[in-house]
Amino acid sequence: DKAILTSRVIDRPIRPLFPKDMRNDVSVVCTVMSVDPDCSPEIAAMVGTSAALSISDIPWKGPISGVSVGYVDGEYVINPTAEQREKSQMAVTVASTDKLIAMIEAGANEVSDEVMYNGIMAGHEANQKIIEFIKGMQAEIGKAKFEYPSNEPDPEMLAAVMEFATEDVKLALDTDDKTVRDERLKPIYEKVHEHFDPIYPECEAKIDECMYKTQKNVVRRWLLDEQKRVDGRAMDQMRPLAAEVGLLPRVHGSGMFTRGQTQVITAATLGPVSDQQLLDGIDGEEFKRYMHQYNFPSYSVGETRPSRGPGRREIGHGALAERALLPVIPPVEEFPYAIRVVSEVLSSNGSTSQGSICGSTLALMDAGVPIKAPVAGISCGLIQDDDGSFTTFIDIQGVEDFHGEMDFKVAGTKAGITAIQMDLKNDGLTHEIIKEALEITKDARYAILDEVMLPCISAPRSEVSKYAPKMLTMKIDPDKIREVIGKGGSVIQKITAESGATVDIEDDGTIHIASPNAEACDAAKKMIDTIVFVPQVGELYYGKVVRILQFGAFVELAPGKDGMVHISKLADHRVEKVEDVVNIGDMIWVKVTEIDDKGRVNLSYKDAVKEIKAKKA
Repeated sequence: DKAILTSRVIDRPIRPLFPKDMRNDVSVVCTVMSVDPDCSPEIAAMVGTSAALSISDIPWKGPISGVSVGYVDGEYVINPTAEQREKSQMAVTVASTDKLIAMIEAGANEVSDEVMYNGIMAGHEANQKIIEFIKGMQAEIGKAKFEYPSNEPDPEMLAAVMEFATEDVKLALDTDDKTVRDERLKPIYEKVHEHFDPIYPECEAKIDECMYKTQKNVVRRWLLDEQKRVDGRAMDQMRPLAAEVGLLPRVHGSGMFTRGQTQVITAATLGPVSDQQLLDGIDGEEFKRYMHQYNFPSYSVGETRPSRGPGRREIGHGALAERALLPVIPPVEEFPYAIRVVSEVLSSNGSTSQGSICGSTLALMDAGVPIKAPVAGISCGLIQDDDGSFTTFIDIQGVEDFHGEMDFKVAGTKAGITAIQMDLKNDGLTHEIIKEALEITKDARYAILDEVMLPCISAPRSEVSKYAPKMLTMKIDPDKIREVIGKGGSVIQKITAESGATVDIEDDGTIHIASPNAEACDAAKKMIDTIVFVPQVGELYYGKVVRILQFGAFVELAPGKDGMVHISKLADHRVEKVEDVVNIGDMIWVKVTEIDDKGRVNLSYKDAVKEIKAKKA
């Protein structure tokens, strides 16, 4: 997953800079030979990619540069160290050309729009030094770019197809139903090919390219000239929204979010902390306690493609949604569960990743996970003209994403941004476009929360599902861990077998106990309490007399933990025989008077009786 996500981050800023009419395959391979934890290999790989493409003979409109931006103690840090990343309020990757911002990938701990915007600008500024360095390499050792045959349709063909098909395309696109739009376009393609195939033989692919450009031109002109969208919405208007929770009766939590024809259902599952995922990668070993997966089955877009596991897109969307919700997940001390959510896209027409963020928030709240605040996500589109004029619009659907310049996804709470992902088809964005995109997505996020999600479920449920495992957390002296585990794990295995509960022990002495029923948790806790029990001097205990010798009685304070009451400590008067005061099986109060250097516990029956009488008086 790490390699795939890194590849996506590098691919997104470099792809739009290749000539649109070049059909040669280009393969970029980034190989990590060694890792310095303070220097992200992802950033090194992005800069290396830019340098390699710049000095090669491959036509490419670079260079670009990428940096990571942190926010530590109120200051922006470029390419923060591992220690700084731990304390940073955000992790933003910014890629730039020498003029524009080409890519943004961000995770943040509910930072404001202003903090995020200024961080992006700081990254863009830092990129310029690296770009100048790569330009120096290019001037010194760069190869001349190779010539290639253009696959662009000639202007005459394009003009003819556009004149022939534009009015029909307008009628076909003018609907809010993706299926209807696709059905309307099929006969237009057939009509165009019937007319132009004889005129331009062996140019079927170029005629299809002309049809694509015709559709793109219709959508662009509507948006730029008429402020008109294919489904009739205003630029700042979202499609109809809906939210439901508790749809799946057996899972621990479920939520479904609908926006137009985009619909996502998420199931949340809670497990013991031991279910967390161990990640052993090039950055070191870490545990993932909150896991989010995203599935995009072919039926969601009306296709029959078989499922072969998640692809690059699914892994990327799942990681984006995970990043968006991670800042609101409660720490393990407050909620001792491993949490897994799986988002299933039921129907897709634009920005399913943001739908999965909303659906996952609903599912977590339905599962009783005490998240810090609900998170909503929305996407913003862009159409830009050749003269630099542009228009942004909220909640893009598929056709607007396909023919537009940008998919700017922003997720967050009412307090601030938690994640950003920006995909572009043009060379980059101006500062003005980024600022406007942040503003309109903020208003949309608030609307989704206030109008749909919070009316559906206003707060996390007070209790977890009856089907979720019950959890107990306790803390013991770390020196006692060995006793609880036992030789070869014998003791902890016995606890698990006899109680029916799962027991996880951390190095600091924290113990998480999980079971489908609370009784099993209580039984396991009682067994552990017994093992780690240490009597305290001065405390009173109620125990059973288990053994009598001539000089005193032994009292069981806890299973396997005895103390001795010397005959002189049984009463205020002289006792001739221990049995005159106590007998085996008696339950008596005793007070711990001493624990000697060998760990032996000395008790007093008479002191305990005296203290109890004083308290009653």
